[in-house]
Amino acid sequence: MDKKIIDPAQCTVEGYLERIGYEGHLDNSYKTLAAIQEAHLKAVPYENLDIRYGIPLSLVIPDLYHKIVIKRRGGYCFELNALFRWLLLELGFPVTNYMARFLRDEAGIPMRRHQVLKVETEDGASYICDVGVGGNIPTWPYPLVLDEVYHQDNGSYRIQKDDFLGWVLEEIRHGQWSQLYSFTEELQLPIDFIMPSFWCEYSPDSPFTQRTMVSLRTPEGRVTVADEEFRIYTEDDVKTFVPKNDEDFRCSLDKYFGIVLDT
Repeated sequence: MDKKIIDPAQCTVEGYLERIGYEGHLDNSYKTLAAIQEAHLKAVPYENLDIRYGIPLSLVIPDLYHKIVIKRRGGYCFELNALFRWLLLELGFPVTNYMARFLRDEAGIPMRRHQVLKVETEDGASYICDVGVGGNIPTWPYPLVLDEVYHQDNGSYRIQKDDFLGWVLEEIRHGQWSQLYSFTEELQLPIDFIMPSFWCEYSPDSPFTQRTMVSLRTPEGRVTVADEEFRIYTEDDVKTFVPKNDEDFRCSLDKYFGIVLDT
């Protein structure tokens, strides 16, 4: 899992920014942080295709850079947020890793198998960043302020506090507040994500081993893959189709997500 594909010196901020199409300011302001996160969400797909094809994942930065930047693939939370953390650190933002519980659509309390980032801006304020969720999440970083509602381009969110779960991010779903994920402020090292990522990658109970997931925001809405079904969401409509065969599936991945598989 730790085999390095490229030299670390080949991992450049310039290459990463080109990958996400970001050409704006590079100061450590909230405005810059928000713009970079939005660009990332609209350029890099969330996907678990390597897990589905039995290709071992790596959380080592050169490997992630090779996959996401050079090969122009995507990844899931531990991959995407790990590489996004590297970019923010290279740009001078102080970043802290947190472990999270993904609560959306869960009947009980799940294990900690999600990663979020606390990022500090130049004015000393702290925000939570996350580019590693396939469904709706805040487009822009949000502060840890209780009960304040954040109206963003894709929905409304707020932060609550729970004695057991810690901080809880909630979203408006079906007209009412619903839990999205929770996290505590216990600093995590990159090595701490290896075991939960291993579970996600190999456990028969993991949602990532059970079905294919691909998602990317578009100017019109969102494009997703659920198992074999492609869904193209726009503001007023959703169109679906199932590729006729594996070749058609791969061509559709390239057309809608820019993903070209090696396998």
